[in-house]
Amino acid sequence: MRRLCGIILSIILLLTASSVWAKPRGDHPLSNIAIHKASIALHDSAYIKAAPTILGLRGQNSDWVSVEYNFPNASFNDWIGVFSPANISASICLPESPRVSPPLLCIAPIKYQFANYSNPKYQDTGKGLLKLQLINQREDFSFALFSGGLDNPKLVAVSNAISFANPKAPVYPRLAQGKSWDEMTVTWTSGYGIDEAEPFVEWGPQVGDRRLSPAGTLTFSRNSMCGAPARTVGWRDPGFIHTSFLKNLWPNSRYKYRLGHRLFNGTIVWSQTYGFRASPYPGQDSLQRVVIFGDMGKAEADGSNEYSNYQPGSLNTTQQLINDLGNTDIVFHIGDICYANGYLSQWDQFTSQIEPISSTVPYMIASGNHERDWPGTGSFYGNMDSGGECGVAAETMFYVPADNRAKFWYSTDYGMFHFCIADTEHDWREGSEQYKFIEHCLASADRQKQPWLIFLAHRVLGYSSASFYAEEGSFEEPMGRESLQKLWQKYNVDLAVYGHVHNYERTCPVYENACTSQEKSHYQGPLNGTIHVVAGGGGAHLAEFTTLQTRWSLYKDYDYGFVKLTAFDHSNLLFEYKKSSDGKVYDSFRITRDYRDILACTKDNCPSTTMAS
Repeated sequence: MRRLCGIILSIILLLTASSVWAKPRGDHPLSNIAIHKASIALHDSAYIKAAPTILGLRGQNSDWVSVEYNFPNASFNDWIGVFSPANISASICLPESPRVSPPLLCIAPIKYQFANYSNPKYQDTGKGLLKLQLINQREDFSFALFSGGLDNPKLVAVSNAISFANPKAPVYPRLAQGKSWDEMTVTWTSGYGIDEAEPFVEWGPQVGDRRLSPAGTLTFSRNSMCGAPARTVGWRDPGFIHTSFLKNLWPNSRYKYRLGHRLFNGTIVWSQTYGFRASPYPGQDSLQRVVIFGDMGKAEADGSNEYSNYQPGSLNTTQQLINDLGNTDIVFHIGDICYANGYLSQWDQFTSQIEPISSTVPYMIASGNHERDWPGTGSFYGNMDSGGECGVAAETMFYVPADNRAKFWYSTDYGMFHFCIADTEHDWREGSEQYKFIEHCLASADRQKQPWLIFLAHRVLGYSSASFYAEEGSFEEPMGRESLQKLWQKYNVDLAVYGHVHNYERTCPVYENACTSQEKSHYQGPLNGTIHVVAGGGGAHLAEFTTLQTRWSLYKDYDYGFVKLTAFDHSNLLFEYKKSSDGKVYDSFRITRDYRDILACTKDNCPSTTMAS
């Protein structure tokens, strides 16, 4: 009661300050809450309480909470906000201008739900009970009951605080390929800074001695953000992000690992134990399976936070990947990762959602507009899609083997595959720094050992029948294939896969807008062009196709799904498109060829020859 009175007193004192606050931009569900307009409307008979007060007693990083509430003046648009830290008056935002005072409340809830969600008669009875799932996010939680809807929120009641047994525990490991084939990196999040504990990974073969590898620690501050809402109502301390490098792995071997923090009093805080299989040697002839998709985002298992139905396919995609994890070796999420859009709490929720996947197989990402774009920050596009994050959150939360993570392009090998991952939020045109990287990456593939050359990028640099591209008359990101198609052709790129457009589409092997093969399901011999695939249906709201039927488009699907590549050997590749709703295959093709077919001369890729004998 004393803590609650303190919160109320702090809020009331703030009422005397005038507040001017810009509404956060973007379509994120949390941006619908006008938290800057919040006012006090405490009611003597209203209450909200949460149980249990301690979560994660069995060591789990997520738990369910019962939230009970009562409000005699109930209305259809009352809602419950989940706040963390629990003392919502303690996080006072500093005004970005001396002429602008901060608002009454200056942090958005990490999630919310309408009070009538589980009780259709709430407006008559004033009583409700919600079951909400919380994840460990390094701080305690409280629940606030608001009237007035999302546009004019009035604080009616605040709950007791609840927390996880160890809020600082190491959580949500993300595996990624290192800069060499025999290196795996492990990145995770905790509440332990370097002045409190030493982070490390204990790891080793399933049977045998364990070893310890130290981890580096990064974080970022509000000042690292480029604009609102990331600098304002969306800010939440990201904790500490640790990365350890597990080196000299034996190819194909299985390893166990767990995350540790050695406190300076000698105590060690451990995570649960996880496992992974080391990558195959480059060129190794064995079964290798790759999953690719973009634009998945996150969603809430308890139904909360989805006011705009923003990423309705996200949970289905995640679950299908988990279901088939035993038949997956590496995952590529090619941009628009979690759609935090400046609400930093969402990154924790996303890494929690994918933990069963990312803790087991490498989870490689590419940069998209919702991670990077912000005016005046060096992004190729001057829009505000990142919500002010300007790449900082993605570049810190996930490791990629790039020379400079602020330039999010890199290459990686997996057995018979060679991947070139572009960063479409930086200039890719001929003469640019990235163009030189792309050509070097494509040229460096040893096609005798790695016959399957794959180009990945977020925005569609090749071909798409999305209505918004068709309206521009480009059927691609403007200046995309005009700059890059001669490289794809010169180096015989097999597949180019993109996100950004929230649907699925596959082209014929194509060069300069013309199909180079009339085959549709089983390609034998040289492709003579590149097959372009849009796989942006990972979870975010779907994008319409144009009604115009192009000659190069073979298959379209207005639904959620992902792509799976299976290399059986150096001569046989299977491509499958699976829907997230049921995991079944709805489009597929095979490539069968020999090394000499890769070397075969075709239009604009014939090497120079001489008449000399």
